[in-house]
Amino acid sequence: MKKTILLASLFLMWIGMASAQKYACVDTEYILSSIPDYEQAQKSLDKLSIDWQKEIETKFQEIDNLYKKYQTEAALLPEDLKTKRQNEIIEKEKEVKELQRKRFGSGGDLEKKREELMKPIQDKVYNAIEKAASTKNYAFILDKAGSATLLYVDPKYDISDDILTQLGYGKNSKK
Repeated sequence: MKKTILLASLFLMWIGMASAQKYACVDTEYILSSIPDYEQAQKSLDKLSIDWQKEIETKFQEIDNLYKKYQTEAALLPEDLKTKRQNEIIEKEKEVKELQRKRFGSGGDLEKKREELMKPIQDKVYNAIEKAASTKNYAFILDKAGSATLLYVDPKYDISDDILTQLGYGKNSKK
């Protein structure tokens, strides 16, 4: 009997503690899209990506032209010259694929540039969220952006605008 009462008391205390916890949510996509520096960094990355893609496409076009030229002349070329041209085409193709990997692959130039431009902004947002959580005693803050499985949030628990205000980008800020 004492065990049952003790367990029931502990359960009721646990429910009381759980209901006393405060929750909030943010929309990091909304926050980031409201920060001009983030938008500028994204535009810069997009331009860089387009420029690099054009460079690679141009190089592939050059290889395609070399191959077409080789095909038209192949019947007239001696075997050693055929082999030399084939090897040149293969080597150029390897170089372009390596450039493509260097620019766009994992750990590539685009990823490094994104890290360089975006990380300071994302860190600033994260620190503002962390500060809001500790200041307002939130047990945890959920992100409703992207592929979150959050189905509903009462708008009164969305502190995205508070984070923007803290960062100086709120509706009344002049940044």
